[in-house]
Amino acid sequence: MRASMLTFASFCIAALSGCVSAPPPSPAFHAALNQPYRLDAGDRVRITVFEQDSLTNVYAVDKAGYLALPLVGSVPARGKTTEAVQTAIAAALSNGYLRNPDVSVQVDQYRPFFIMGEVTTGGQYSYVPGMTAQNAVAIAGGFTPRADHRTVDITRQVNGQVITGRVLVSDPVLPGDTVSVRERLF
Repeated sequence: MRASMLTFASFCIAALSGCVSAPPPSPAFHAALNQPYRLDAGDRVRITVFEQDSLTNVYAVDKAGYLALPLVGSVPARGKTTEAVQTAIAAALSNGYLRNPDVSVQVDQYRPFFIMGEVTTGGQYSYVPGMTAQNAVAIAGGFTPRADHRTVDITRQVNGQVITGRVLVSDPVLPGDTVSVRERLF
C-alpha cells in the first residue's frame, strides 16, 4: 500500500511539474514600457513645418525605416524618437531650403499589433494607446473555449532583440507586439 502511495505521489509531482509557470520576463521586457516611443515601419507621423503648408502632411515610415519628404528626400526614422526625427528634419530643411525651420513631429497612427492562438479571430489589428492584452483579445473576438484566460505570451522587440515574456492579461501591449494566447491545460 505504501509503495502504491509513493508511486501515486511521484506521478502527481511529475504531472504538476508541467504546470509550473514560465519564468518572469526579463527586466528589459518591462523596461520598454517606460522608454520613449521609437518609430518603426508601419507608423504614420504628422509632420508640421510651420508656415510651410506644402510640407505639412502625414507620412508613413516605410519598410526600410525611412520617411520620404519633399525637398529633403529620405529621412531615417527606424529606432528614433519623434524628437530625434524632428531635429533631423529641421537640420535637413535648414541646409539650403528654409531659414530656421520650425518642425513638429507627432505619431498620427501607431504600427499594428498582432494576435494569435486561442482567440476567435487572430490577425493584425490597429493599436490603441493604453491597450492591455485583455483589450487585444477583445478586439480579436474574445477567447476560444480552450484558451488560458490568465496569462499570454507577448513578443516584442527591445533594443534590437526579440524578447518573449509570459505576462498577465492586464499587462500593457505596445505597437508591433505579437500576443499569443495559449491553450489551457485543464
